[in-house]
Amino acid sequence: MSNSFGKLFTITTFGESHGLAIGGIIDGFPANFEIDFDFIQTELDRRKPGQSSIVTQRKEADEVKFLSGIFEGKSTGAPIAFMIENTNAKSNDYVHIKDVYRPSHADFTYQKKYGFRDHRGGGRSSARETASRVVAGAMAKQFLRKKGIEIIAYVDQVGNIRIPASAKIDFLEIEKNPVRCANAEVSLEMEKLISETKKNGDTVGGSVFCTISGVPVGLGEPVFDRLEAELGKAMLSINAAKGFEIGSGFAGIEEFGSQHNDVFNIDETTKTNNSGGVQGGISNGMPIYFRTAFKPIATLIQKQESINHANENVIVEGKGRHDPCVVPRAVPIVEAMSAIVILDFYLRNNAMK
Repeated sequence: MSNSFGKLFTITTFGESHGLAIGGIIDGFPANFEIDFDFIQTELDRRKPGQSSIVTQRKEADEVKFLSGIFEGKSTGAPIAFMIENTNAKSNDYVHIKDVYRPSHADFTYQKKYGFRDHRGGGRSSARETASRVVAGAMAKQFLRKKGIEIIAYVDQVGNIRIPASAKIDFLEIEKNPVRCANAEVSLEMEKLISETKKNGDTVGGSVFCTISGVPVGLGEPVFDRLEAELGKAMLSINAAKGFEIGSGFAGIEEFGSQHNDVFNIDETTKTNNSGGVQGGISNGMPIYFRTAFKPIATLIQKQESINHANENVIVEGKGRHDPCVVPRAVPIVEAMSAIVILDFYLRNNAMK
């Protein structure tokens, strides 16, 4: 398995959904940096289960414990190891799928690739693994903030409900509603749709919009390590992510080059930002913005046709505690993965000087 991400700033994660703990090792974090532990815990609280009625009701404190790499509140430059204990796993909720492949889940592919799988909550394929990414991302966000780089994400669409282009975007609204939508009125519509979907034992997808401001010119490489490619890889590595677009994205198809080109101002900014802050794989100093699409969660609390290990037809029904919509809890994960990518490129860029 590939369990590490990044080149100079790296995160390696470990653990399963229903194991003793999950955690990770952060390497390459700059030394002598004062760590804000409360901020890290706040970021974990934004991702943790049980935070509202429209997410999974699994109750996990998600309290992180640092094991190495930090002394007297500051990073030492050594690998930073941490763990988060699993305290509310209910493995018996998954006994009924031990030999069954849930539709659109990782059960089938894991079994065929490894010849063995941990069926408890999806094991390693569970979104619980992303808590470790949030810890690394919270570390990265602290460092980047000192450099004037800010990362903010929010839910801009759930099902067929999307924030209209003419609507006001208010970052202060994001943490005021359980959907993490940046528009108060639209958030109510989204919340209603998620609640109704949950009552029906079904799930619904959505998208997360992310903006990164204060990024200096020069991050990214022109060929394989293009900044937008690494951001895309980071986003598509998140559970249930199925689509990524940066800048104008697919909407740019409908325009001519004369409409789409970002014309320069004399101060080296551009009049428009259809490029999404990246040109030729390299940041151009304008805000970076992108969207990530998340499919409806595969586990339904209703009956579905499927097959088992013996290739026999079976009926499978989800049990236990599951998210009816992943995007409210995906927001801090998108921010975390963005921070990991930007810090990695920031360190690479400075290593060249």
